[in-house]
This record gives sequence, C-alpha cells and structure tokens, in this order.
Amino acid sequence: MARRPNVPPRLRFAPFRGSAAVANGALSRGMLRGRSWRRLLPDIYVHVDSPLDHRTWCDAVALLLPRGAAIGGSSAAYLWGVDLLSRDAPVAVSVPRGRRLTAHPRLHVTYSTLPPADLTTFAGIPVTTPLRTAFDLGRTPRPGGVVALDALLRRRLLTLPALRTLVTARDGWPGIRLLRQACDLAEPLSESPMETRLRLVVVEHGLPRPVAQHEVRDRQGRFVARVDLAYPRLRLALEYEGDHHRERRAFRHDLARLNALRAAGWTVLRFTADDVLHDPGRIVRNIVDVARTLGARP
Repeated sequence: MARRPNVPPRLRFAPFRGSAAVANGALSRGMLRGRSWRRLLPDIYVHVDSPLDHRTWCDAVALLLPRGAAIGGSSAAYLWGVDLLSRDAPVAVSVPRGRRLTAHPRLHVTYSTLPPADLTTFAGIPVTTPLRTAFDLGRTPRPGGVVALDALLRRRLLTLPALRTLVTARDGWPGIRLLRQACDLAEPLSESPMETRLRLVVVEHGLPRPVAQHEVRDRQGRFVARVDLAYPRLRLALEYEGDHHRERRAFRHDLARLNALRAAGWTVLRFTADDVLHDPGRIVRNIVDVARTLGARP
C-alpha cells in the first residue's frame, strides 16, 4: 500500500506556493499533480477539501503580491466584514506604481500611489486600511461608491470626518470629485445596500433627503417602530422590503408593525428591489402624490 504523504496542516487549510512545498520536501511534483491538490494561480495550490470562497482567493492572491501591494477595493472591504461582492468576483488588488503583477482572470488590479500609512495586515494578509479602502471605493460612480461608504461607516471602521480630511489632503487624485459627492451623500445609519439605493433614488430626483432610521413614537411618547427613511413633518415613512419579508413570521410582524404605524398617524410607502433598480420614477411619483394628499411637499 502506498504511503500517504505527511502533509503539514497549513497545506490542508490555506493556499500555498507549490515550489516552496516541493523545496522543503512537504510534497513532490508528482503529488502536486494528484487529486489532493487544486491549482488556483501560477504556482499557487490549495487542498481539494478547502472551500473556494473569496477569503481563500484572497489568501491565494496574497502569495503573489509584489512588495508594497495589498488586497484592496471591494476585496479589502470583504475582509473588513463588508460584503459588496458579486458572485465569483475577482480579487481586487492595489499595486504601487512602478511594480507589476501578472494579469489573471481572478485578479482586478489597480495601480496607484500606496503610502505605507494606507497599508496594514489582516490575519497576515497585506490589505488596505479601512480608511484607504473607503477612499478607493468612494471614488467609483454612484450608487456603488455611496453604498460602499455607508456600509463601511455603519460598521464603524472609519469616521466621515477622517475621510473628509483625507479627501482634502489628496485633492487632485483621480475620482476625488466623486468621493466628495459620496461623502455628502453618505449615511452611517443606513442598514443595507438597497436602503442606500432607495435613499439615493429619492435625493437624486430632487426630493429632500429623508431621515434615516427614524424612531416613531405615539402621542404618549411610547416607541412604535423604527423606519428606514422618514419625512417626520409629514409622518411619511419609506421602507425597503427585501425577500425575507415574504416569510410567514416576518409577514405577521410587518403587518402588526404597519398597523401600529398607521394608528400613530403615519403613512408608509413600501418599495421592492424591482422598484429601486428598474422603476425609480414610480418611487418618486408615489412620494410626491402622497405628499400632495397630505397637503405638503416632503
């Protein structure tokens, strides 16, 4: 019976350089070609039982980074606990100008100035700091840039004043105008990307900015509900309804909550992803029509 290779635990749970594993005698080149190992990138392998999630890909890419480079953008946000990624998204990498990283379909490389203060590590992986991550993502067009800032601010990974200070210090960088606009539109209280998108639909169509996460109380001052967005003067609430609201228990809770809001004198408009993404004009028309019925503008 063939002897099973004595594989160090590190090789079972994280990507590794094949050449290094061969050089230190952990594996042979023949073993690397066997069914136990999966080749992810040039010279980068992982045990076949390891999950191929984005974290694994970040670990793999980190092994190829040139000096001064780091996981950045939406991949850095993912490592910091903010998942903005689409399915099978490539790993975003920030590389200092003057250095190069071989192109690969699993990589999205951005070449930029990377001061040492913008870099840190996460579980041993070189990564841009939360502040630099926000600086980079906020320089992308709306709504993505604002969605990213809201999510990072919500997790208290940075503060808006600190980001504004960095914007001032780096006036003239590419995309800085977009970042200034994103800072003006950002809302740390926003609880989901779709809630952010709903707020942007309202504001970008010329309506006043609604209050985020407004607490509604009855005439006796008792808490009734916290609504996604609100025009308190009109007692008008705007709510984003995700698919989870269709579940029986959520539906019953939502119905009781809606009745309580109505009893407190509030009007509630509820919108879905289809409204936000495909028919924003209808959202605005609904708000304006209700405001007129209530005898005022939002």
